[in-house]
Amino acid sequence: MIATPDRTPLPRNFFDRPVLDVAPDLLGRTLVRSTPDGPIALRLTEVEAYDGPNDPGSHAYRGRTARNAVMFGPAGHVYVYFTYGMWFCMNLVCGPEGTASAVLLRAGEIVEGAELARKRRLSARNDKELAKGPARLATALGVDRALDGTDACTSGETPLRVLTGTPVSSDQVDNGPRTGVAGDGGVHPWRFWIANDPTVSPYRAHVPRRRRS
Repeated sequence: MIATPDRTPLPRNFFDRPVLDVAPDLLGRTLVRSTPDGPIALRLTEVEAYDGPNDPGSHAYRGRTARNAVMFGPAGHVYVYFTYGMWFCMNLVCGPEGTASAVLLRAGEIVEGAELARKRRLSARNDKELAKGPARLATALGVDRALDGTDACTSGETPLRVLTGTPVSSDQVDNGPRTGVAGDGGVHPWRFWIANDPTVSPYRAHVPRRRRS
């Protein structure tokens, strides 16, 4: 018998912990995106941890900027950034205020509202690909910079919330290097995923960009 996922919202103190504790504990949780057309719910299957000033791979490694300011705020808020001039990616801020650590949401399984996600992800060959990768996840959920700073733990109405879901046991979790992270930050095994889950994105090492001659 499959257990029914717990619909209780995760409290702020869940996120107000070290990022390396929060990241694997997010696997199996349910992310709910509320839209005017209806809700979309996603079961998280892959994440990456970024540890602020202690992590060369983090956007916050060199300090606070207008772009990363949300990372320095309270835990449980959403950090959205724009990358490669075309994609948005979504993170959840962790740890005490000022530490600037966050978890990148890399992949998940759409468990509710798939018809809405399909309209945003017309290139997906099947439902397993709807949120297979951080940019695809954000696109499927309709997440952009307008949601940067959203409080996912407020007691009031919010467009994004994380529910308890069905957390996975530690023996179901694999970890390894983060995707596409360069230099010293690329060696940290801070990517966590549910083993053998078909929605997990493939690992890709960092490839330096070639300068145009």
